[in-house]
Amino acid sequence: MKELKKIVFILSIAVLLLAAAGCVQPDDTNVNEQEEQLIEEEQTTFLSQKEYTVSQVNAAIDLIDEKGELAFPEFREKDSQWYHDDSYITIWKTEGIRVVFPPKVSGEGGDVNDLEDYNGEPLGRMLIDTALCEEGEGWVNYYWPKPGETTPSKKSTFVKRTSIDNQTYLVHSGFYVNDYIYTNDVEDLEHFSRFGDVFIGNLFHPAKADRELDVNYSIAHVIIKPDKSIEPHMMKNPEVYYVLEGEGLLYIEDVPFELSKGKLVHIPANSKQHTENTGIFDLEFFAINQPSWAEENEEMVE
Repeated sequence: MKELKKIVFILSIAVLLLAAAGCVQPDDTNVNEQEEQLIEEEQTTFLSQKEYTVSQVNAAIDLIDEKGELAFPEFREKDSQWYHDDSYITIWKTEGIRVVFPPKVSGEGGDVNDLEDYNGEPLGRMLIDTALCEEGEGWVNYYWPKPGETTPSKKSTFVKRTSIDNQTYLVHSGFYVNDYIYTNDVEDLEHFSRFGDVFIGNLFHPAKADRELDVNYSIAHVIIKPDKSIEPHMMKNPEVYYVLEGEGLLYIEDVPFELSKGKLVHIPANSKQHTENTGIFDLEFFAINQPSWAEENEEMVE
């Protein structure tokens, strides 16, 4: 986890370096302010979903306080305030009995004490224990397939305790985090070959994302095999390399810079560059471009 946080921090610094280097177009003087606003809007969307989820659970508890168990059928009504798309209200007894479960009513009455998420985490106990804690509420994060899917997605669920007469219940609702936060995994990338034994995968490129992200930088995962190299070329925009593994040399205008794990190098725009793997293992690094990498910004040189 510490290594991941370090990489995220380094990538953030890299993007700031690129912005400071003048890689934006001259007529886009307010692009940094615009990016900050867009990032804030994206975060607000995520935060708004969390707030909406909490409000749904609180509203459901208000209805239960008003109608008792007579409120339960309303939570099962599809395309209603309570049950639409991937959003629904679930109710359990704190003894671990599922009482309301709109996506699969046949599962109501079942024992959920031993319910596990996709990774084998004790989901049933986590939800019950959160509802029974001193605060009586909280968030639980886990992996669960979306309705109609078999592969897991990260889900965040808000759970809160309530009661009807002498019976204690937990009421919860959640949402799939990746619907609001873009993620990718180096292990899942499809790499293509360039310059022989050099392989490149798009870790992040807004043109290849499955949603509109409103950002103007890209991150490529580059692998150079031992004794191989990236041929001399120039980029109209600056680049930042952050080394993940291996050893090598990066030449900027024929001046060599040593590459090793954890090292970051900023390459000025319109500079001749080429990179060699001088070690016995793969040289791996992130190549960050702002604006996003485009073929017309690259020129091969002798």
